[in-house]
Amino acid sequence: MEAHELPFTLAAGERLEVAARTEPEVFALTDRRLIIGSDYRVAIDLPVSAIRRIQLDVERDRPATIVIVPHEPRHEPQVLAVPHDELEHVSRAVWHIGLRLQEPEHSASQQPE
Repeated sequence: MEAHELPFTLAAGERLEVAARTEPEVFALTDRRLIIGSDYRVAIDLPVSAIRRIQLDVERDRPATIVIVPHEPRHEPQVLAVPHDELEHVSRAVWHIGLRLQEPEHSASQQPE
């Protein structure tokens, strides 16, 4: 999926890293943020540092499921079905997010004082 195919626009200079069609919305990771949305709404538009947990479940004979849980309770967790042909893209996005969450500046900012 290319940036011009997204149901939302990216900021000037923002780079799309991975995008996937999920149900019911598009899952996109840029160099600045994670966006989940459709033509009708944006469910999540947050920097990766605002994500508390991501869970990817893959089962035999069923679409995979991804759950995104933000740190702030005011942002609702999102549960998306991942069609088989989009699993590689979603897996790659989870990998990228995992790397960012492990970066030293993120870890230091999340530790209690």
